[in-house]
Amino acid sequence: MKYPVRLLSLSLLLASVALAAAAPRPAIASLPSRSATSLNGKWRVIVDPYDNGFYNYRYEAYDATGRVTGGFAEDRPHDDPGALIEYNFDTAPELYVPGDWNSQDERLFYYEGSVWYRRTFDAPALAAGDRCFLRFGAANYEADVYLNGNKLGRHIGGFTPFDFEVTGRMKPTGNSLVARVNNQRHRDAVPTVNTDWWNYGGITRDVDLVTVPATFVRDYSVALQRGAGDHIAVSVQLDGVDRTAGPVRLAIPELGFTQTLTVDAEGQARGEFALPGVERWSPEHPRLYAVELTAGRDRVTEQMGFRTIETRGTDILLNGQSIFLRGIALHEENPFRGGRAWSEDDARLLLGWAKELGCNFVRLAHYPHSVHLARLADEMGLMLWEEIPVYWTIAWENPATLANARAQLADLILRDRNRASVVVWSVANETPLSEPRMKFLGTLVSDVRALDPTRLVSAAMEVHSDPAQPNLRIVNDPFGELTDLVSFNEYVGWYDGLPEKCDHVEWRVEYQKPVFISEFGGGALAGFHADALTRFSEEFQEDVYRRTIPMLLGIPQLCGMSPWILVDFRSPRRPLPEIQDGWNRKGLISDRGERKLAFKVLREFYQEKAAAEAAAETIN
Repeated sequence: MKYPVRLLSLSLLLASVALAAAAPRPAIASLPSRSATSLNGKWRVIVDPYDNGFYNYRYEAYDATGRVTGGFAEDRPHDDPGALIEYNFDTAPELYVPGDWNSQDERLFYYEGSVWYRRTFDAPALAAGDRCFLRFGAANYEADVYLNGNKLGRHIGGFTPFDFEVTGRMKPTGNSLVARVNNQRHRDAVPTVNTDWWNYGGITRDVDLVTVPATFVRDYSVALQRGAGDHIAVSVQLDGVDRTAGPVRLAIPELGFTQTLTVDAEGQARGEFALPGVERWSPEHPRLYAVELTAGRDRVTEQMGFRTIETRGTDILLNGQSIFLRGIALHEENPFRGGRAWSEDDARLLLGWAKELGCNFVRLAHYPHSVHLARLADEMGLMLWEEIPVYWTIAWENPATLANARAQLADLILRDRNRASVVVWSVANETPLSEPRMKFLGTLVSDVRALDPTRLVSAAMEVHSDPAQPNLRIVNDPFGELTDLVSFNEYVGWYDGLPEKCDHVEWRVEYQKPVFISEFGGGALAGFHADALTRFSEEFQEDVYRRTIPMLLGIPQLCGMSPWILVDFRSPRRPLPEIQDGWNRKGLISDRGERKLAFKVLREFYQEKAAAEAAAETIN
C-alpha cells in the first residue's frame, strides 16, 4: 500500500527541522595538493578482546576526563623495572596501515572487537604560523585517537575521513600516536548488525600529517549549474582565526578564467560566474581542468571535470543529452591480495575490469569507498553511484542512529562533491516500509539536497508482488516520491523462481521517473559447469542474465542497471561448503580473476547498447 500524502509531508517537515541542526565539519579537502607526511607502514598492535586497555575493572573509561589515566593509551616509559605495566607496544606484533587485520593475520580472520595501533613519529618542520592536522582516510568502525597520552577525539563510522589538529601538541621527536579501533557490530549502528559483506576491522585507509597555513581552504565546491548554460557556482570555506583577511582567487588557467570572491565574517565565499569555452566531462570524453584556489598563503590545485546531471520525465540527462547507465555494482575488495581494497592500484584494477565489461557507470556499494575510486573514475570516464550503509534494518526511531547516518552522508558528500564522476548519492539499500523509515530517509534526502543540489538522489528499494497476479511485480515504494531515480533490486530467476520465470514476469512502476535496476543476478562458482538448471553452475548464472535483460528492457522507464556484482566477495552469510565457502558468488569475475560465462553476456549487451546510442547520436 502507499502511505498517505500527510506522511510524506511530515517526513519532509521533520527533515527540514533536523537539517537546521546539522553543521558538518568536513575533513581537509584536496589532500593531493597539500604538504603531507605519510604515516602509512607498519604499526605495532595489541589485540584487546575485553577492552582492558580502554576500561578499568569497574568498566570506567580511562580517558573519561580527556586526560588518559591508565590503559594502553597512557604515555608511560617502559624502562623502569619497578613499574607494573602489563603491555608493551615496542615488542608487540605489527600490522600494515592501511589494511584490515582480518586478511593480515589468520588468527584475526573472524575477529570483531578492539585492536590498539601505535606508531612513533617525529614532528614535521613547520614554518611560522603553519598548522598541522592528523588525517585518517577511514578506520572501521569506531576510532579513539591519542597523541602522547592525550586524547585527540573519537570518530564513528567506518568508511569516511576525519582529522584532528595537532598543532602545538607534538614533540620534536618520538611522538607516540595510539588509535583504538573497534569493529564490533551494534543494533543501533550504521550499518547495523546484519550485512552481506565482510566486517573488516582496522585502519583501512591512508594516515597523514597534513601541513597548512594558519588560514586555509578547508572545503570548497565548484560545479556547473543545471539549466544555466556554462555557468558555475562556487563556494569556499576558510578555516583559521583570520578568515576574513583578503579575498579568495579562483583560476582555471586553460580557459583563461580568473575571478575573485569576497569572504564573509564566517569565512565563507560564494559566487556564480560564466565559464565560456568549457568542454563538458563525459564517459566518452573525460575532460579535466586544473582548478586553482588561492587564499592568502594557501593554494589548492585540483583536477576537475564539469558536467551536468539531471532528469526530465523518464530520462536521465548528462549534459542535456539522454543517457543509459551501463553499470555494474562493486564491493571494495582486492580479489588477489584479499581484504579491503584501499590503494590507487586496487581502484585501477577494479575500475579497469568495469571498463572491460563495457560499463559507463559503477555502483559503489554499500558504503563509501576509497577516494581513489572517485578520482580514477574522473580520469577513466566512469559515472558513479555512491552510498552510505543504511542497510536493511536500521534502528529508524533512534535519534543517535539518524545522527550517525547524517554524519556519514555529509562526510561522503563533502569529500566527493567535486568529482565529476559522482552522479548519484544513494541513502539506503533494501529498507522495509514503515513510517519511521520514511521520516529517517526523508531527512537524509533533505540533507543531500542542501549539501549538493547538482546531483541525483536515490536508494535501492524493494519490490512486491500481487497475490492475484503472480507474474506481476509492482514498484510503488512511497520513498520514490522523494528521489530522482526509482531504483530497486530484483532477483527473478535466483531468489524468485528459476531463470525461465523471467520470460513471464511483467513490471508495473507507479512513477513516471527514470527507472534504474540497482541489482539483479545469480551466483556461480567459477569453473563449475553443468546444465542451465543446476544452481551455482556458470551456465545457470549465464541463463539468468540472458533472460533477465530482455525482461527489464520491457520496462518503459528503464534508464540503466548495475547487476550484482563485478567480483565475488567475502560474506559470512554464505557458508555453503565447496561452493561458497564464505564468498558471495554472484560476481561476473571470480575471486581469482576468472571471467564467468555471464560476463560475456553482459558485455555483449553493453557493446550493442553503446553502438546503438552512438549511431543514434550520429543521425541526430
